[in-house]
Amino acid sequence: MALAAVLLLAAGCRSRGDAAPPPLKVSTAVVAPDTFADRLDAIASLDSERIVQLASQATGRVTRLLVRQGQSVRAGQPVLVLDQAQLQAELATLRSQMLTDQFNFERFDKLVRAGAASAIQRDQYRQSAIASKQAYVARQADLAYRTVRAPQAGVVGELNIRPGDVLQAGVPFTQLVSNHVLMAELELPANRAAQVRVGLPVTLYPPGPGLKPITTRLATVEPSVAPSTQLLMAQAPLNRASRAWRNGMRLRAQVLLATRRQPAIPAAAVTRLAGQSFVFVVGDPSQLRRNPGRVDRQALAALPPQAKVALQVPVRLGPLQNNRYPVIAGVSPGQRVITSGLLMLRHGMPVLPR
Repeated sequence: MALAAVLLLAAGCRSRGDAAPPPLKVSTAVVAPDTFADRLDAIASLDSERIVQLASQATGRVTRLLVRQGQSVRAGQPVLVLDQAQLQAELATLRSQMLTDQFNFERFDKLVRAGAASAIQRDQYRQSAIASKQAYVARQADLAYRTVRAPQAGVVGELNIRPGDVLQAGVPFTQLVSNHVLMAELELPANRAAQVRVGLPVTLYPPGPGLKPITTRLATVEPSVAPSTQLLMAQAPLNRASRAWRNGMRLRAQVLLATRRQPAIPAAAVTRLAGQSFVFVVGDPSQLRRNPGRVDRQALAALPPQAKVALQVPVRLGPLQNNRYPVIAGVSPGQRVITSGLLMLRHGMPVLPR
């Protein structure tokens, strides 16, 4: 209402012979090509490439639990120890038998060389010594199985066992997770499948503050679309990710499908009315005469040829990127669009570009 009153007042002053107000000073920008990216938004889930279900190769009662949930362990580090009392006793007996058989073999071997015993007896003792040694070594291997060790470096997951519990052979009691090598599983819309291919750049955005996005590339693309979800699955590796990136995380991702050069204008130049986008371009009286709109004919005739005026032009624009719109139609490269004072501008108003 205030602006309308000012305009009416100015019109009244001009009708009484007063001088017209000076042109409105405005800022401008040139319509120029810029680079725009065609990106595909997606949801990604992180999956560790190195998850081991930890189980014992032997059945027994847990005597010592040497790790806790969330602890980092190195490859070969003991995780838990099973009861070894009976096995140790058996090993002592087998060792004694092995030493006795070895002693008898060595004694008969000397007697044979001295001609005081038969080679047949010596060979019998040799076979006994070999058999008892093999039995001892085999039992030693069973003893090694009573100590469960980490097969790889990683972080201990949830522990489903405590000292005193009986651990069954082959039944997992925890898992080791290594987050050093992760794979991002991307869920992509099936209607863009024709544009998705191996090697496209992928940006993964962390779910929390303080972390920088990671850029990688699609390593594999599934050949089929999931019938139930109509999603296309693709995978991209994360190498040398920080500790904050963990197995099971869900996060936002973008796949860069293509880039293109297109005329662009700043967002500050655009106004909207009834769903239509408009810009004001800097023109001259001759251009205004070809499209006068509601401009008063006497005022139009009074404009000097070198005057600059604001021309309101409808435009079709693409999605906003980096505070700039790609222009589909309406203005051409080289034209100047007005970026300031848009609320005060009217079609045909004299302007003074800065």
